[in-house]
Amino acid sequence: MQNRILGTTMPAIEFLLEPNEVIISESGELSWMTAPIQMRTHTQMGGGGGIFGAIKRMAGGGSLFMTEYRAIGAPGEVAFATKVPGHIVPVEVGQGREFYIHRHGFLCGTEQVTLGVGFQQSLGAGIFGGDGFLLQKVGGNGVAWLELSGEVVVKDLRPGETLRVHPGHVGAFENSVSFQITRVPGIKNMIFGGDGIFLAALTGPGRVWLQTLPLANLAHALMEYLPQGENRQVAEAGVVGGIVGSLLDGMR
Repeated sequence: MQNRILGTTMPAIEFLLEPNEVIISESGELSWMTAPIQMRTHTQMGGGGGIFGAIKRMAGGGSLFMTEYRAIGAPGEVAFATKVPGHIVPVEVGQGREFYIHRHGFLCGTEQVTLGVGFQQSLGAGIFGGDGFLLQKVGGNGVAWLELSGEVVVKDLRPGETLRVHPGHVGAFENSVSFQITRVPGIKNMIFGGDGIFLAALTGPGRVWLQTLPLANLAHALMEYLPQGENRQVAEAGVVGGIVGSLLDGMR
């Protein structure tokens, strides 16, 4: 199997598959493919899991269905593109080497890669789309290609070294890294700081990939250009309500 990344700002990854070689992705990720590539959509991935594995993927923010792309009878090409400006990062997974990634971070992978829920915490209605903060877990055996938005900053943490990050900027990290959601200290910082009320604390050892363009930040920046009306008022009220609700929960 050969692959190459096309473009820089809005990259795509193109695979040249030999007969019977397979690439998997969540449904709806395909960009283009040649005639020898055949698609098969199902709930399993990584050699098993069935409907229970699919439910775990959905709990982690993924799709119920996965699509398998297989070259039949001759070599074929299949490609997947990023949804926003960013980068495509390959990671090798295996026994004892798994990765936690942001909820939309899985682009595609080899046949034995698995995807499930890695971390889930409610941060109040209206924050992160009202679904709380979610991380997916990439495991199994093989190679996975991750989609990280904006520029990518890599940090190699020493044992016991802690990095505090706005949750939206967490792109991916190795399973050796300890992860937890913490509150910003001080009521004034929470209300007037402008940086949100939650931080992700990542403690080494291990590698962390940060992304500079969280989708939530992009959506917020575009909000003022969207049509004015009830929909925008509802969205803004949901965000404010979520922050206030989270503050009240913490005071109980």
